Amino acid sequence: MKEKKLLGKWTEEKLDDLLKESPSFNNTGKRTAFLSRQFLGTGYKESTLTGDVNTPEVFVINLEKVDCFTFLDYIEAMRRSGSFPDFRENLKKVRYHSGEIAYESRNHFFTDWRTYHPDLIEDATEHAGMGKSRRIKKTLNLRDDGTCCLSGIPCTERELAYIPAGDIDDAVIERLRTGDYIGIYSEKNGLDVSHVGILIKEQEKVKFRHASSVKRKVIDEDFRGYIKDKPGIIALRPR
Repeated sequence: MKEKKLLGKWTEEKLDDLLKESPSFNNTGKRTAFLSRQFLGTGYKESTLTGDVNTPEVFVINLEKVDCFTFLDYIEAMRRSGSFPDFRENLKKVRYHSGEIAYESRNHFFTDWRTYHPDLIEDATEHAGMGKSRRIKKTLNLRDDGTCCLSGIPCTERELAYIPAGDIDDAVIERLRTGDYIGIYSEKNGLDVSHVGILIKEQEKVKFRHASSVKRKVIDEDFRGYIKDKPGIIALRPR
């Protein structure tokens, strides 16, 4: 197995110290908020993972630059870890279906987490929506023209629940928790979400912490303001 490691401002020793400190936050949400806060300002870069249908998969740890999905990968793996070696092993479990380092086994869609890792992640969308969520069946990876979004990955029919943005009121936000992973629901065929981030509640503010392709770094934005012109959200919750 080939491995690529770019730690940016971090060293393995600094990450060890960070991960040893984070277990003191026995609340999952507080721990996620603490860890993700350390990456505010980290640069944004698309396609930092190596591997496709024609290229062997490389196990990548890139904390120098992240996209919205790899940011969540790293935070979820860190949340479950007490040391850098733990993080490395947990990242395999979080990023791939069965820990097998292969392009075909990588979680390419946000809701792959709840499908392939029910021991790690639960779908909290309908709980948060309390009757306001909607269900829809989509064939992930299948475009309107019948071609695949990702070559070499099977098309999969999946039932999704999402909460329309117009129905996300104070009661819905109250049922969402700090540390919930939020996917921005996509109306496009073949996709479940178009973007992902982390819900953070701090000092009476509700934030969306994400790797922004616009700002080119990891930032906090006002959650209500961010989602108001979006189709809706899917909420996944770490166990």
